Amino acid sequence: MSLPETYSSSIPFLALLVSLLAVPLILWSSKRPNLREFWTLLAAAIKFGLVLTLLPGALEGKVAEFVLLEIAEGIELSLRADSFGMYFALIASGLWILTSFYSIGYMRGHHEKKQTRYFASFAVSLSATIGIAFAGNLLTFIVFYEMLTLATYPLVIHSENRKAIRAGRQYLAYALTAGLLMVAGSGLIYMLTGSIDFEPSGILEEGMLGAGGMRVLFFMLLIGVGVKGGIMPLHSWLPNAMVAPTPVSALLHAVAVVKSGVFGVVRMVGFVFGPDVMVAYDLNTILAVFAGATIILASVIALRQNNLKRRLAYSTVAHLSYIAMGAALLNADGFTGGILHISTHATMKITLFFCAGAIIVHAHRENVSDLDGLGRAMPWTFGAFTIGAMGLTGLPPVNGFLSKWFLCMGSLDAGQIIVLCVFLTSGLLNAAYLFPVVYRGFFRTSEKFEGLGEANPFMVVPLCITAALSVVFCLFPNLFFGLFDLATATVDAVLR
Repeated sequence: MSLPETYSSSIPFLALLVSLLAVPLILWSSKRPNLREFWTLLAAAIKFGLVLTLLPGALEGKVAEFVLLEIAEGIELSLRADSFGMYFALIASGLWILTSFYSIGYMRGHHEKKQTRYFASFAVSLSATIGIAFAGNLLTFIVFYEMLTLATYPLVIHSENRKAIRAGRQYLAYALTAGLLMVAGSGLIYMLTGSIDFEPSGILEEGMLGAGGMRVLFFMLLIGVGVKGGIMPLHSWLPNAMVAPTPVSALLHAVAVVKSGVFGVVRMVGFVFGPDVMVAYDLNTILAVFAGATIILASVIALRQNNLKRRLAYSTVAHLSYIAMGAALLNADGFTGGILHISTHATMKITLFFCAGAIIVHAHRENVSDLDGLGRAMPWTFGAFTIGAMGLTGLPPVNGFLSKWFLCMGSLDAGQIIVLCVFLTSGLLNAAYLFPVVYRGFFRTSEKFEGLGEANPFMVVPLCITAALSVVFCLFPNLFFGLFDLATATVDAVLR
């Protein structure tokens, strides 16, 4: 397979920069909410448009490159819009538009304070996410990874009560410690290879370190990305961060933070260690054990959560490890399923969190046990929740079926019946903790919600769109953006 054609372009940098430029405008408009929110929406639209301009080239196998800063020979901050980076950037920038509309309805409907800080932090978070997507090497990845940590901290502590402050401190402690391990691991990789660039099939080779040393290096990077990726036992910050406003939960779970973590897991497996080194030192087995345990344990814990957002949070912990497990399988179907699950989980989970936020703001209910009959009062919201629940369970015609199909086929191709059983068991557990919400909403009766109606259209329209996208991208996975082609191009590059 020939190497991809590269070309110099400032568009990856502009896509990163646009929401940063919106921050001072958002702050300046603090006393004019309509103008402040206009800047937010404008930046989101421009960012998505800039990313889209890179798509035709990416689908043709071309890679846009931009050097931000050359620090020393062989060490630079550089952006590189390869197929995998484009895949993630499209998801993050596209969903940011919908999340911005939703945020307007949520923040106004909930009468939240410090809304200007919220929208400014949101903009910085999305710039960091695009930087992660387009990072051309480990150093660039770490810089934007840590920038994302700092930018999302004000969002996690938004309410500034005791729980929020405690959750924010825990988040920083976990994420910054993980970042230090990534820095140390990256330094060791540079000493071994003279490079920190992401390369398809990896930059490390057998024999560079002994088995013990290579496994230590693997754990350093796995912990670094696994904290945000929610791999147990590094996950506990994530459910606790549910004290944040629901749009922040959507950002954490679907658009930016945790997706950056599992994006990093795939980068580490496919573009740093590579399939040969992963197999030679049984690193894929180590990753599979942690991912499998996380999938089952988090799903079981989700069953016991009465708070709707915490139930969804533990669901996220489980589903992030689907992606890690797909990477650990190291075959075409498994790797494809893992990458596809980044986008399928994004549309499904953002739908579920949007629904949870609409319920909290409009019906003032947070617990599953309090939702009896609410589906009849809010049919669009609960209809969208049903679609998200079907997809996470793996039922067609929702896009979660597509990614789970490839993951299951990858398990069979690898002869890993245990992994297949993990996926199937998880599907049953998903149904067990999600469909009771649907059942209570539609099939139990209560007079408490008579005449309530739907939430603000700024909230309901985005959740209906994300639910519809979850169906459309199952039936037509290449529609509009060629996401399926970008995923398979990434797999071909890594497994060539």
